[in-house]
Amino acid sequence: MKIAILITSDAGENTAKRLQNELDKSVMLFSVMPREGCNRIDSVSAFVEANFKEFEAFVFIGAMGICVRSIASCVTSKYADPAIINIDSAGNYVVPVLSGHVGGANRLALHLARILGAEAVVTTQSDVAGLWALDLLAREYGWKEEHVLPMNELIVRFVNMQPTALLLDIRDRGTEVLERECPGHVTVFYHFEDIPVENYKLIIAVSPFVYAANLPILYYRPAVLHLGLGCRKQSESEGAWQYICQRMLECGYSPLSVKTVSTIELKKDEPLVADVAAKLGVIPTIYAEQELQGIEVPNPSDKVFEVTGVYGVAEATALKSAHNVRLLLEKQKAQVNKGSDFTFAIAMDEAAERGGFVEIVGAGPGDPELVSVRGKHLLEKADLILYAGSLVPIELTYYAKPGATVRSSASMTLEEQFNLMKEFYDRGLLIVRLHTGDPCIYGAIQEQMAFFDQYGMRYRITPGISSFLAAAAALRSQFTIPEKVQSIILTRGEGRTPMPEKEKLHLLARSQSTMCIFLSASIVDEVQRELLECYPPETPVAACYHLTWKDEKIFRGQLCDLANIIRENKLTLTTMIVVGDAIDNRGGLSKLYSSHFTHMFRKGDDN
Repeated sequence: MKIAILITSDAGENTAKRLQNELDKSVMLFSVMPREGCNRIDSVSAFVEANFKEFEAFVFIGAMGICVRSIASCVTSKYADPAIINIDSAGNYVVPVLSGHVGGANRLALHLARILGAEAVVTTQSDVAGLWALDLLAREYGWKEEHVLPMNELIVRFVNMQPTALLLDIRDRGTEVLERECPGHVTVFYHFEDIPVENYKLIIAVSPFVYAANLPILYYRPAVLHLGLGCRKQSESEGAWQYICQRMLECGYSPLSVKTVSTIELKKDEPLVADVAAKLGVIPTIYAEQELQGIEVPNPSDKVFEVTGVYGVAEATALKSAHNVRLLLEKQKAQVNKGSDFTFAIAMDEAAERGGFVEIVGAGPGDPELVSVRGKHLLEKADLILYAGSLVPIELTYYAKPGATVRSSASMTLEEQFNLMKEFYDRGLLIVRLHTGDPCIYGAIQEQMAFFDQYGMRYRITPGISSFLAAAAALRSQFTIPEKVQSIILTRGEGRTPMPEKEKLHLLARSQSTMCIFLSASIVDEVQRELLECYPPETPVAACYHLTWKDEKIFRGQLCDLANIIRENKLTLTTMIVVGDAIDNRGGLSKLYSSHFTHMFRKGDDN
């Protein structure tokens, strides 16, 4: 953000320089009085008038009156004016004066206040009431706005708490936030036909669809539609995009939600493809013939196959881009210019569709407060929580909403787990598969994902904090020590699950890295024997039982005593073994914070 800081009093100089030091170095300081590091100007008012459009934000440090008088003649519209902020000379209060939402003054004021330890005085009604800033939501979540009535009129209805229907046709990061932070005067719907429009004064719709209603609709258009194109060789492009837009609207789909334009490699140089993509401001996605083979299209053409090697260019490329198996708009044939035939089809991004969904969530090491924020939100909204009961504390499931089904997978086979998840999925519900730590480390998720892939089920992974990270925290140790150890090995001993020959413990131990050994307390004698082949007997070790659980226990010692430590304390499979000189090491200095070290944020004092 290009920011001009205007120092209008001597007392504000230190505040200004503190802000510049914390912000990007491109932030510029200006002052009527000569000051070191400041650009000299003749008049604050004249400078502001001459440069009002040159900066994204002006920060005045001094009296509010100077700020107001300096900008008065320049103010035009909140959609065009830069952010204006005033800070008192002592740096106690940060006041957004102009363009609080659209210009970003409110957000910048909060940021500056945090730097100064000051109070941000935000007066925008939606902020005061704790409501969504409707004029910022599109920018925040990558949507596009569309509305008939002026935005200000829609905002007035919303901030005055008039009954509002929130229609969420799709699923993305933004809709998840809106669902979670829904104000009391807003009711959530997932289907337009379910809205009793007579009960509401405003509809807010996050949707690629077009609806007719006898009350104002504020659309946020998410980029979730994928346009596939095919055309006759050297087809003229004039009017093609306009025709596509018209046809989409007739069919109830907004062109503002088109995310990609795609075609087959044979058509990559066609002017029509390039022009449509340019109209959307995107680079066309080009697929090789081989990438499209095997995609079933609803309107196959033998003639198209003879020319391209696939049975439908528009439909296949739309489905490929959307990672979907069904189309919203099947192949449309068009001819805007004589002899310039083209086809197009539309598919919805598979990840955006509402319906059944599986979220594989990393529970963290055990403490319910160490699950990720996203993981907690998912647990709160899940219809089914299937948790690894032998490893995940039951307390994590207490986040479940009333009426949710909570089951432990401890006694289930893989097939039983899948069948249960599939039952809920087919009902269009949200499933959270809760694994200990991070699910990608000994989480046995690949075999579950194979089932999901086989049955075309949608899923995502939410990472978690692994127990090896919890071990580092509990041991108050940095597992990478400058010039001592720079690698961390995550592994396990060889139990009933064989280890690949090249990953035997004694081979990994040759590196003298920090080693975190999972699932090996029951075979600790063999683990100790292999490690001693390469690590000195006095190497520090730690046996960490139930890390972050209420009954956490940690035992330190030397490698030569590891087996005795495990046996004497009756430690079980839920024990993390850590080996290496990094444990409790306080030697070694990083170059990052050395006064001699130069990097992009600081110049060192050496030459």
